[in-house]
Amino acid sequence: MRPDTPADHVDHIAEAERLERTAGLYPEDAEQLLLQAAAHLELADARERATTLYDNLLSPSAPHPPENPTLIRALKAANLWEYGHEAEARAIIEGVRGTAPSDAAPWVIAAEALEAHDELDQAHETFTEGLGRLLPAPAEAAPGGSGDSGGAEPPYPTHPLLFGRHRVRRLLGESHDAWDGLADRVHRSRAAAAGRTPVPLDELHDPKRVWALGSENPEDLRAEITRLQAELGSYRDALSRPFPVAVLHWPSAELTELLTAYPALTSEYPSHEAHLATIESSLRELATSGTPNLGIVTGTVPSYEAFAASEGTSPDDVSLLPQYATTLAARGRAAGWPPERGAGCWCGSGNPYTACHGATSTDS
Repeated sequence: MRPDTPADHVDHIAEAERLERTAGLYPEDAEQLLLQAAAHLELADARERATTLYDNLLSPSAPHPPENPTLIRALKAANLWEYGHEAEARAIIEGVRGTAPSDAAPWVIAAEALEAHDELDQAHETFTEGLGRLLPAPAEAAPGGSGDSGGAEPPYPTHPLLFGRHRVRRLLGESHDAWDGLADRVHRSRAAAAGRTPVPLDELHDPKRVWALGSENPEDLRAEITRLQAELGSYRDALSRPFPVAVLHWPSAELTELLTAYPALTSEYPSHEAHLATIESSLRELATSGTPNLGIVTGTVPSYEAFAASEGTSPDDVSLLPQYATTLAARGRAAGWPPERGAGCWCGSGNPYTACHGATSTDS
């Protein structure tokens, strides 16, 4: 999750430096931490420093190869364009598109960078390419219909691609197609799930609203600000999702090593089988109580020991375990629970979730 708080409310430079120091303590999480540090530097308008962080992550001499170099390149391109390096940014974006990444984030960042600089045709192409790479083509709308009206909701990371493409097509004056119908269905579904009445997507993306924000008429501005304030609650989750409520999982070998080094934790983990069963039952109880956005984080002994040292606490302190889980989740290390239909079990057995710990789950 990247920060989006304006620089006059947060000391983004100090926060970036704190994240860089933390990355030195937790090398296994360095990429996520440094990407957040770069985002803070961008918000503070320290864009050259942000570019340096991106370059360091991509450098062949980096301690670890980046997990997602295409994402880093897309972020670097968007940042470069903001301080006058348009030609380099364009070249990087073309490279990102050429790699046809299999995750949504690089497509979204590249397309939004193009859109932000009024390259609407190129933004439209990029949003469309990303959707074509990640989702099956939706069915065409029936005559008089509004587009795709059934089927499973597409994965959450693809939603910004659907909404961004819809927004750009409205700016271009294009008529609706099947992808626009799917975007509208997803938009309405999300609002309904949150108990809200959605602002129609066509209204939200109405080009006249953009012009209203540039109007010199105070009445136009006041009316548009009122509409934006009314919508803020509905669309805040699209900008920044909450961290999951995460439960800590120890693989068998890690748990053996943990209990050998810190036998006081045996009371918390009497056996690996019991540990796995407790994870599943705890998550089901949380889901039944209505707790949203559940996840699982996987611990390692070196990471846990480093966390304990940073907290000035002994690793055999049982109360440290949930804090460690929360910290891992905050660094983007959580996997969502329950796994998607057909996916492998979170325990790492290699079996489908529905044939393993999800065998009796009502969510399967």
